[in-house]
Amino acid sequence: MSGPVDAFHPLEPSAAEMRRLIEVALGRIVPHLESLGEQPAAEEDLEAGLALARRLEEPLPEGGTDVETLLDLLFDEVVGHSFNAAGPGYLAYIPGGGLFLSAVADLVASSVNRYTGVFAAAPGLVQLELNVVRWLCELVGFGRGSGGFLASGGSTATLSAVVAARHEKLGEELLDGVLYVSDQVHHCVTKAARLAGLPARAIRVLASDASGRLDPASVARAVEEDRRRGRRPFLVVGSAGTVNTGAVDPLPELAELAEREGLWLHVDAAYGGFFQLTERGRARLAGIERADSVVLDPHKGLFVPYGCGALVVRDRAALRRAHGQDADYMPPLHEDEGRVDFSEITPELSRPYRGLRVWLPLRAYGMAAFRRQLDEKLDLAQWLAGELAGEEGIELVAAPELSLLALRVARPGASEEERDELTRRVQRSINRRNRVHVTGTRFHGRYVLRICVLSFRTHRERVEMALEDLRAALAEPG
Repeated sequence: MSGPVDAFHPLEPSAAEMRRLIEVALGRIVPHLESLGEQPAAEEDLEAGLALARRLEEPLPEGGTDVETLLDLLFDEVVGHSFNAAGPGYLAYIPGGGLFLSAVADLVASSVNRYTGVFAAAPGLVQLELNVVRWLCELVGFGRGSGGFLASGGSTATLSAVVAARHEKLGEELLDGVLYVSDQVHHCVTKAARLAGLPARAIRVLASDASGRLDPASVARAVEEDRRRGRRPFLVVGSAGTVNTGAVDPLPELAELAEREGLWLHVDAAYGGFFQLTERGRARLAGIERADSVVLDPHKGLFVPYGCGALVVRDRAALRRAHGQDADYMPPLHEDEGRVDFSEITPELSRPYRGLRVWLPLRAYGMAAFRRQLDEKLDLAQWLAGELAGEEGIELVAAPELSLLALRVARPGASEEERDELTRRVQRSINRRNRVHVTGTRFHGRYVLRICVLSFRTHRERVEMALEDLRAALAEPG
């Protein structure tokens, strides 16, 4: 039945009202998505952003406001003042995607609102998410006995990986444990170590080489030193695409070291892992299949909306040993092979149903569609690097191993500090044009500009715009 909104039960809209709400929302969402290519690549005016935030402060509302007015506020004032991470010109940080079909999946998942923390509560829905997990395990080369889960992002997935490694290798005695990371590792790894209860002295940060890669020989020396001091090395972390330069650590050598020394090998493949879908990506990520755990971010390489990371492990039982907890009020937990209670292998008991936002687009489009997109990103980064290799005034600091490259302004006779400032000026000039948005970082003490091509909406014409704007910035007086 349908009818007008019941003033006494507004939380239970009629069928007609539900359809109207969807239509009203689509009336703002669709034009927004259609115009992404014409929208500014980012809004960076912090003072204007602070002024907007102050205007948005409000008391707890007692009465209601019509949805049209609220959507007008969102789309006319709020959404636009942000980094346009869903747009084709977003070449900053690690771009997100935002597949519309995943948004549809989220609407379905939130509307049916089923609990998926335990298998018995929604066997079919849990199984669809387990299908996704199995596909991810197969992607990295894990076989029978592997498993994992979808998380809110790479940071929470990494926390569970560190906890599992700590539990398997150190047991209850944590304080003399040591883990090894590169100075290029994502900071979520060192944060995870702290949250997992490890003291600061447990984290050995080792210098990367000129290419930004972790040297296995330096890890081996550090392990030997720590063992002589009576400490307990237990974990080494490799990166499959660093944030600063997109470097891929020598995973086969790290795997050999980990096996020889009895260490847990974790690979941070949040950015680079889905390039495993491509032939070039598999070649560059060789050795990832020998890891004990791997973090991937579907909200990066599979282009789903933010809030979807993943952890896969070679031995799924290790996750349950590290995370499992009994309670009398819980339903019976599953013991069947391949059937998982997510509450037993993750930190979460209450959890959103993330599986549908990945399962639906993968089933609807097929992996071939994603493979083509990722191959295109590899091609675009290589093309841009080729153009920049001969560009006067540019030093290509890191050629792309995947789809990320780093560069620096080179001026004869300029000091390193002056080149830092020149690089910042070029970055600001590019971003002022607002057709693309790029970010900088420090790499081995020098300021570099980085360009990451990953969005499914970014194609050749947008990367050509980036090159045009870079050349125009270089040509500016001063």
